[in-house]
Amino acid sequence: MVSGTKIESGGGPIRYGMVGGGQGAFIGGVHRIAARIDGEFVLVAGALSSSPERAKASGAELGLDPERNYGSFQEMAKAEARRPDGIEAVAIVTPNHMHYPAAKAFLEAGIHVICDKPLTSTLADAKKLAALVEKSGKVFVLTHNYTGYPMIRQAREMIQKGQLGDIRVVQAEYPQDWLTEKAEDTGSKQAAWRVDPKQSGVGGSTGDIGTHAYNLARFVTGLELDSLSADLDAFVKGRLLDDNAHVMLRFKGGAKGMIWASQVAPGNENGLKLRVYGTKGGIEWVQADPNYLWFTPFGEPKRLITRGGAGAGPAAARVSRVPPGHPEGYLEGFATIYAEAARAIRAARKKNGKPAKDVVYPTVQDGVEGVAFVEACVKSSKKNAAWTKL
Repeated sequence: MVSGTKIESGGGPIRYGMVGGGQGAFIGGVHRIAARIDGEFVLVAGALSSSPERAKASGAELGLDPERNYGSFQEMAKAEARRPDGIEAVAIVTPNHMHYPAAKAFLEAGIHVICDKPLTSTLADAKKLAALVEKSGKVFVLTHNYTGYPMIRQAREMIQKGQLGDIRVVQAEYPQDWLTEKAEDTGSKQAAWRVDPKQSGVGGSTGDIGTHAYNLARFVTGLELDSLSADLDAFVKGRLLDDNAHVMLRFKGGAKGMIWASQVAPGNENGLKLRVYGTKGGIEWVQADPNYLWFTPFGEPKRLITRGGAGAGPAAARVSRVPPGHPEGYLEGFATIYAEAARAIRAARKKNGKPAKDVVYPTVQDGVEGVAFVEACVKSSKKNAAWTKL
């Protein structure tokens, strides 16, 4: 860990701070690893917990300079904005309800934001944050990490080139089993906040993993959702938020889709899958085997496209790091989002600078749509799965 290092803003790693992600938080470590993989970022500041004492202890464990190891994100935003070597970006890895106030504080301080998903816990806050991003002119990156996988970029490129023809059917699923029993009553910090409406928002499995499935479907196909019909359940007795969701989708232009998100499906760990079918062929991708993409042209044998192998195009190659045949996955997917964020931030250093056209990352608008998806699912389910506009 590099602490207290002064790096000139004209070059070198981008100085960043972190809000949340302290002791006992899984996702904070993931973000820190991802930010380091390509050497684009250096962590120099943090407010790593909502508890000032735990925040300071967490920062000390990571070797942060005591002067930049803050007890609150408000203190951190003000202090870092005043420093000549202050952070250029902040990574927000808190529970959902803290995304909006933390992002707001740093955007108003003139600092770029990299935020975990979903964007916020309410659609009202999501819209206010989008307006603030527009006003600030700062880079805002949402870490839907699965969009960073090389073979997801490959699938997107193939659809853009028309290799599947007109899209007809989109199916995405994300089953897990870790909330099959009431884990929130066993002392699990990760379970407790996810099933609490005050911290998570109105969606449980829909907000936590359903947004990933929905974002992935939108990212790969480019289709725009018109309306949805959702049937949500909280199967575990006493649970306030959904732990299973079945959602039917109607896209503009006529394509149809389905999403299944569940955290009560025994035998599933992180079973994210995507299938897309068009008039000329279909593709299938499974997160457990992320280096493979199955492509079946209509009337022809199924073909396996591998990361770095024959048939893989430039979109996949641009975000690949290791030679073909070596596994590349979850952490590298996150790292791709950070690398894209770095390119956008470096472009923003220049007056009127814009990143290259091939720099692609989930934006604040993707985040607004994700929160709108969750709220539409809840609204639809309360009306006996009535079709609901996004």
